[in-house]
Amino acid sequence: MSFAAYKMMHWATGIEHCASGFISHSAADFTPRIPPGSADDLDSDWPTSTKSIGPIPNLVTAAANVLEIYTVRVQEDSSSPVDSKNPAEPKRGGVLAGISEASLELVCHYRLHGNVESLGVLSCGGVDGGRKRDAIILTFQDAKISVLEFDDSIHGLRTSSMHCFEGPDWLHLKRGRECFARGPLVKVDPQGRCAGVLVYGQQMIILKAAEASSGLVSEDNALSSGATVASRIESSYIIGLRDLDMKHVKDFIFIHGYIEPVMVILHERELTWAGRVSWKHHTCTISALSISTTLKQHPLIWSSTNLPHDAYKLLAVPSPIGGVLIIGANTIHYHSQSASCVLALNNFAVPVGGSQEMPRSGFTVELDAANAAWLTNDVAMFSTKTGELLLLTLVYDGRIVQRLDLSKSRASVLTSEITTIGNSLFFLGSSLGDSLLVQYNSGVGAPTVTPGVKEEVGDIESDAPFAKRLRRSSSDALQDIVSGEELSLYGTGPNNSQTAQKTFTFAVRDSLVNVGPLKDFSQGLRINADPNATGIAKQSNYELVCCSGHGKNGALSVLQQSIRPETITQESLPGCKGIWTVYHKNSRSDSLKMAADEDEYHAYLIISLENRTMVLQTANNLEEVTENVDYYVQGSTVAAGNLFGRRRVIQVFARGARILDGGFMTQDLPFKSSYIEAGAGSEGTVVSSVSIADPYVLLRMSDGSIQLLVGDPSACSVSITIPPVFESSKKLVSACTLYHDKGPEPWLRKTSTDAWLSTGMGEAIDGADGITHDQGDVYCVVGYESGALEIFDVPNFSCVFSVDKFVSGKTHIVDTFFHGPANNPVKPMKKESEDVGHCRNENSQSIKVVELAMQRLGAQHSRPFLFGILSDGTILCYHAYVYEVSENASKVDNVSSQSSINLSGINASRLRNLRFVRVPLDTYAKEETSSETSSQRITIFKNVGGLQGLFFSGSCPAWFMMFRERLRIHPQVCDGPIVAFTVLHNVNCNHGFIYVTLQGALKICQLPSSLSYDNYWPVQKISLKGTPHQVTYFAEKNLYPLIVSVPVLKPLNQVILSLIDQEAGNQFEHDNMIFEGTYPVEEFEVRIMEPEKSSGPWQTRATIPMQSSENALTVRVVTLFNTTTQGNETLLAIGTAYVQGEDVAARGRVLLYSVEKSSDNAQALVTEVYSKELKGAISALASLQGHLLIASGPKIILHKWTGTELNGVAFYDVPPLYVVSLNIVKNFILVGDIHKSIYFLSWKEQGSQLNLLAKDFGSLDCLATEFLIDGSTLSLTVSDDQKNVQIFYYAPKISESWKGQKLLARAEFHVGAHVTKFLRLQLLPTSSDRTAPGSDKTNRFGLLFGTLDGSIGCIAPLDELTFRRLQSLQKKLVDAVPHVAGLNPRSFRHFHSNGKAHRPGPDSIVDCELLSQYEMLSLEEQLGIAHQIGTTRKQIMSNLNDLTLGTSFL
Repeated sequence: MSFAAYKMMHWATGIEHCASGFISHSAADFTPRIPPGSADDLDSDWPTSTKSIGPIPNLVTAAANVLEIYTVRVQEDSSSPVDSKNPAEPKRGGVLAGISEASLELVCHYRLHGNVESLGVLSCGGVDGGRKRDAIILTFQDAKISVLEFDDSIHGLRTSSMHCFEGPDWLHLKRGRECFARGPLVKVDPQGRCAGVLVYGQQMIILKAAEASSGLVSEDNALSSGATVASRIESSYIIGLRDLDMKHVKDFIFIHGYIEPVMVILHERELTWAGRVSWKHHTCTISALSISTTLKQHPLIWSSTNLPHDAYKLLAVPSPIGGVLIIGANTIHYHSQSASCVLALNNFAVPVGGSQEMPRSGFTVELDAANAAWLTNDVAMFSTKTGELLLLTLVYDGRIVQRLDLSKSRASVLTSEITTIGNSLFFLGSSLGDSLLVQYNSGVGAPTVTPGVKEEVGDIESDAPFAKRLRRSSSDALQDIVSGEELSLYGTGPNNSQTAQKTFTFAVRDSLVNVGPLKDFSQGLRINADPNATGIAKQSNYELVCCSGHGKNGALSVLQQSIRPETITQESLPGCKGIWTVYHKNSRSDSLKMAADEDEYHAYLIISLENRTMVLQTANNLEEVTENVDYYVQGSTVAAGNLFGRRRVIQVFARGARILDGGFMTQDLPFKSSYIEAGAGSEGTVVSSVSIADPYVLLRMSDGSIQLLVGDPSACSVSITIPPVFESSKKLVSACTLYHDKGPEPWLRKTSTDAWLSTGMGEAIDGADGITHDQGDVYCVVGYESGALEIFDVPNFSCVFSVDKFVSGKTHIVDTFFHGPANNPVKPMKKESEDVGHCRNENSQSIKVVELAMQRLGAQHSRPFLFGILSDGTILCYHAYVYEVSENASKVDNVSSQSSINLSGINASRLRNLRFVRVPLDTYAKEETSSETSSQRITIFKNVGGLQGLFFSGSCPAWFMMFRERLRIHPQVCDGPIVAFTVLHNVNCNHGFIYVTLQGALKICQLPSSLSYDNYWPVQKISLKGTPHQVTYFAEKNLYPLIVSVPVLKPLNQVILSLIDQEAGNQFEHDNMIFEGTYPVEEFEVRIMEPEKSSGPWQTRATIPMQSSENALTVRVVTLFNTTTQGNETLLAIGTAYVQGEDVAARGRVLLYSVEKSSDNAQALVTEVYSKELKGAISALASLQGHLLIASGPKIILHKWTGTELNGVAFYDVPPLYVVSLNIVKNFILVGDIHKSIYFLSWKEQGSQLNLLAKDFGSLDCLATEFLIDGSTLSLTVSDDQKNVQIFYYAPKISESWKGQKLLARAEFHVGAHVTKFLRLQLLPTSSDRTAPGSDKTNRFGLLFGTLDGSIGCIAPLDELTFRRLQSLQKKLVDAVPHVAGLNPRSFRHFHSNGKAHRPGPDSIVDCELLSQYEMLSLEEQLGIAHQIGTTRKQIMSNLNDLTLGTSFL
């Protein structure tokens, strides 16, 4: 490998920052809602809480470099019997304050070229009656600031300003320092007048917001015409805090209640340290500066000194109280200009003078590393480092705070940041566990809740639907917050106050799965693995078992990139072309309500073979009934489906159609050819594709014409029509589909011009029988051979939306009828391309749409997706959105486009406000399509195991699942190509599916229910209630030994005694060592876990406890050669260390265990075969050619195993401080050290020697190491604490290597996350490798890595030709793609040395995060860029696809 590719496969999930603000809508967009049902019902239930929900802002989250914006959808509880249509299944968390459920729905998702250091929301300050929107301020490493606002016209974020304070011009800001403890920190004035960013620890940058009144005239016009405008930053300037005598700034904040923005800064005059804390402990100060942005002045208006040295955080108290809270580890202080008070939290709180008494809280707690948010204007909620939620109440009179009350509340996840969303929800963002959306409700006085509601909140676990949901969301944090065992439900402090205590009730509403931090992982076999699988299908046998989370959020995450369904039955069925399942409703059962639809069983399964059709009955078992039904069985079927509310079945074959009632035919319909004048030649036109939307059936004939079957619901019969639009036109149709826009309110109606007319109509169409006929509208989407796309409404076939070049795949599509002139800038480009030569043009001309699907999945607010498969295998996916064009703007368009003046009558019915935004599908490996029969590849499913989405069959089958308006793409590789797929719901197969493989196997399956699919990869989390540290796979027994530590409270004097060296004699008198209290100590054990057969929770088969104050550091399965019996033994090896005081000599143990698993006994038998205490911590173990290699302190010792003893054979005294990892290939050893970089050793059997071959002379804090193998080349990969990855190689013949002593750098790269583990996996064969037999590409390995952010990626070797091609493409893309937040991918991927001297290494890694943007460019841009770098689009796409296929592990 001289060259490699870096590719992310699973993006970060640990949320580090979150905030709320009106980003994608403004506060004025909310109408005050009256809950359904009469109001007095509500009053009687909730005497205290008749508060309305009010406008709910968006939630903004940042996980490493992933930025997401969510909108909160609230479902109000309708306890009135009007809504009996849907059965009231209580959603997660029961009913609270009139809300039955709330969920997060994704608005937009971005992967940035830089990690978000801090996040702020610049609020609009409530001007303009709440019509303005907020903006997002992001800061990035060193000193970059980007301000983003939401742009409705592109339905995404747009950068409104960028501020950079790094580089040569700004070197003076660093004042000579090179490394800084934290990145830029942003805080925003609550009224949105300015924001402050602290960079380089010393410099405060003030960003002044543009005032609403000073906006330009055009902005006022925009406001009056209904467009919204977000807050912007106008200018910035710098305040040097050194000049104000502030040296060590810890935190700052803007506070409420002043006319001008006031910033309070927490800083330390002079530092203290652990040895001097007892004398020098009140070193912090707060200073309040009044910021005048116009005069650029900042006078000090008040300050307060003598704050404790451990104060670290400020909280601004909301108006009307105002002031600031200072949070320390042991105290909470309140300060304002006029008053101050303090609350001591534990015995370590020291008063300033040492004399006066401090008010103490009723219980002890430590608040270091806490996060907080305001629930009401006088109650703040804290989340401590143990995950407890505390409520702090400010007892105040007027604006004077008299005292602080702290009370315990519930227990929850360990948070990284909390934000309140509106006035009744908060979000607990967590990077250590699952993030939660929680609804809260406050009452006053005693909990006067009606008993029914109280039960629902307190004991949610008992009702069954919730438990089901819990299993699916696999959220370990939930059980904590819902079980009342930890703490009482109502947080009431000591009730000595005269004022009524506020009580809060909580209900968890939603959770976002997080698999980080990944400390370690190992690859093992799945339970339902197939031993005969080969090639890529074999990857579906494996899963990744990861140690994730911390403390009580600790869990095993079982990740699988590809879905492996659970097979129920399997039949052999060669030559299958398609399968369909249909329902059959008797006419008498029609009076039943629609509610039964969900659970209705399928009646028939229709299987189309080469030249006949089989029909099977599906009610109980599958029985063939081909002979006894009137289906057309003499030839193959093109499609089948239900019409007329499932009362009839339609079966379409090549030359006709049949309507059936159950098994009896009620109508037979032969098709006539559409072109009569073609005469005898028209024999060849047959049906090639069908789309059914009750009561219409759309047929596309093989000659490119269209026919529509229109059904008559009263007579249950159909008639053929040829739409007049297509009768006259000669445009050939290449693909078409029907889209049925149904649901509570048809969505596309909102996008037509007369939207205000149609919004109220959806609900009002009642039938005579009182059932609401929710027919919705039917549209026809047509793709032409020319590459254009049009949407017609059915049955009138008037065009409502059209796009000229759909196949080019632009990022946004708009209706060309209205926005024709807007596309002018594109036209000059086309002319240039014609001059270059025709070779490129022909390439783009030949691509056409081969299949279309449009579907609206999900709830009331969901927007439709449009899928198109192109003839080159590309899949285009678009998501619809509404952008209201103002009236006057479109008139200008009409005048300038001459042709549309006479068409102005039509424009009323067009969907002029409809637009589509393209969704990236870069995780999907597309197939190389061959020009075989165009069988339909997209199947829409509404309920497979409770999930909905689309299934793509073909050579690379995949599931596209819909969660919160986002697509999750999960490939299914275990059976190779799939030719047909359909859903099946009957007695034996509950909401399952059937598919047929290319080999002719028909499989009836269900999706594994234990997995959560709303993640980049399907995941199952097994809660451990402790911190997992390392896991390994015992392949022979299919067991996973892992190290787990659980905090245990121990008496303090016992802990202190263990820190003293017992042998050195008693220097201490034991009498004066009487310490009260307890101290949490981590206790370690090795658990041996086994995956459960029925996809349930995993079982612990054995535990190996460690001794007190002994930490297990490493666990490995080793194969040792027993010199006595001359045979190999597989043993479990554990390395430990005793963690004691600094004057105790370090020692550790090495333990060897044999593991036996009996078939009948549930427990595994673990017996210790050897244990020995050594000097130094045993931090890494490995087996080397039957010997055991042990890293013990500063030595590396190789032992041989006699069966009872380990005897040292060889040792090497490398000078490492602490070995982090050992890797072995053949007889080569790679050692990574915590501080001294890497060492490359070899072992010679004959002289029994360990020799140092070479080392890296730089200093590097390693986190993980591994060998990278490319054919016959061996490279050494290492990751470090600055989030970089470096690749070294050993080349003793090159002079720079100092005769081979020094390892040379081959590549370096900044990953942007701490890589904690590499796993070497063989690359899979791809199409390009099969061409050259016997090539060197068989022995190629990629490295899969996991990070502390919860992301997983891989580093794969590349051959030089591919690398050069992709590298030149990467250089082009840096300029060709508009990057979100204006970040430069090149600067992000530079090696970060954090101020240390570093010689830049070669740039031999390509960044697939940037290369994946190439597929999102439009076709013309793709061809242009490929031409500029001297290659073809096809070549680039094939290289990128091979990379995806070659690394599609697991």
